[in-house]
Amino acid sequence: MVVIDGDGLILGRLASLTAKRLLAGEHIHIINAEKVVISGSKRHILEHYLEKRSRGTKEKGPYYPRRPDNIVKRTVRGMLPYKRRRGREALSNLRVYVGVPRELENESAERPEEARMERLSTRKYVRLGEVSTFLGARF
Repeated sequence: MVVIDGDGLILGRLASLTAKRLLAGEHIHIINAEKVVISGSKRHILEHYLEKRSRGTKEKGPYYPRRPDNIVKRTVRGMLPYKRRRGREALSNLRVYVGVPRELENESAERPEEARMERLSTRKYVRLGEVSTFLGARF
């Protein structure tokens, strides 16, 4: 079992690295999903996610989640062949949490070098928790 701390990691890069490792058969737990960042201007990102959210409904059409843990899982799902057996099995090996759950407090979490945002220190970015709050999530 691998524990990844999402604090300060870029969403797309984290999702692609996670998807690759899931397809290799690893069991992955991502903690601190609300601290994952999305690069870009705040206004543009919030408009983009609001458009995704209002595109469909839960009953009909594409449903897009509000909570940060579900958004991360949905992003990873988009990088897996989830309509095939291999992708469904890989996605079942993923757990995403807001904060740090009690059972994972003593585990050592890794932070992949490729997904860190040190290069974005002067650029604009938004944390996933802010996006979720904007969409109406309570976590």
